Amino acid sequence: MKATVLHAAGWVDVIDVPDPAIEHPGDAVVRVSLAAVCGSDLWPYRGQESFTPGDRMGHEWVGVVEEVGADVARVRPGDLVLAPFAFADGTCPACREGWFTSCPAGGFWGGGNGGGQAEAVRVPFADATLVPVRADADAELLRRLLPLTDVMATGAHAIALAGVQPGATVVVVGDGAVGLCATLAARRAGAARVILVGRHRDRSALATRMGATDVLSADDPATVGLIREATEGGVPGVAECAGTQSALDLAIDLVRSGGTIGSVGVPNGVDRVDLYRLFRDNISLRAGVAPARRYMEPLLADVLAERLDPSPVFSAEIPLDAVATAYQAMDTRQAVKIAIRP
Repeated sequence: MKATVLHAAGWVDVIDVPDPAIEHPGDAVVRVSLAAVCGSDLWPYRGQESFTPGDRMGHEWVGVVEEVGADVARVRPGDLVLAPFAFADGTCPACREGWFTSCPAGGFWGGGNGGGQAEAVRVPFADATLVPVRADADAELLRRLLPLTDVMATGAHAIALAGVQPGATVVVVGDGAVGLCATLAARRAGAARVILVGRHRDRSALATRMGATDVLSADDPATVGLIREATEGGVPGVAECAGTQSALDLAIDLVRSGGTIGSVGVPNGVDRVDLYRLFRDNISLRAGVAPARRYMEPLLADVLAERLDPSPVFSAEIPLDAVATAYQAMDTRQAVKIAIRP
């Protein structure tokens, strides 16, 4: 089969690799229907995160089950399934408490585990990991479902961590796919005002479409003052969705006393936190990788009921053989997110 690999910084390619096969009784083999390039894929692509040459790429994908192991009971061949960006056994203490991304026996797609930017994937712990859709899906529905595997679930996690309540005002820091999905998640949670602070003016219309009531520039020195003035000193909840030092600093500047920051951006280059500010003003900082599996079934129900549509985060859809162009376009900020069609 064909699969995307990272040979070196700036060099992804599609090569022939062995077909996946059942290795354990709890496995499934899934044929990928649609995948995506994630912003976090860009860290190793840029050489800013360690990798092994030849690592498989891609952790966002949906597909159809082709084969299952002897112990698999919840999914069956022919099922359309969602795969969260991490697999987990579903039985350990972390899984039982809903922290699937902390499962000691689990792992993340990509590297040596097989990547979703490919024609097929072997799924360990298939019953615990995969979410059956139980609906016929055309190309449009697949695009609505795909963000649930990562960016929509991560956006929902940011809003949950930030403790956003119905009728509240929330700031979302970051206008990438996660920030845009957090904006959508904030409106889903009942927020009355969602202020998106980002760095790309050309995404303002998309941010508004995703639910932002206000869109401001992170690079404008007046932004902090404007938000503080409009919110009587800051907001009760901030969703930090970029993972940079400047984004975290901005989140701390914008949260009010007693408020909460939900930080889900993969921290890259973050080396300090203003702990005294948090201490002095009773600010909570809750950060962590999203346990996507926890959020997927409620999000799926909303998508199927046509109450939720995160598909606008996709700038384009291209064939697997052209995946290198997707990395280039996202790396140069020409696209928010690109779907990959095997």
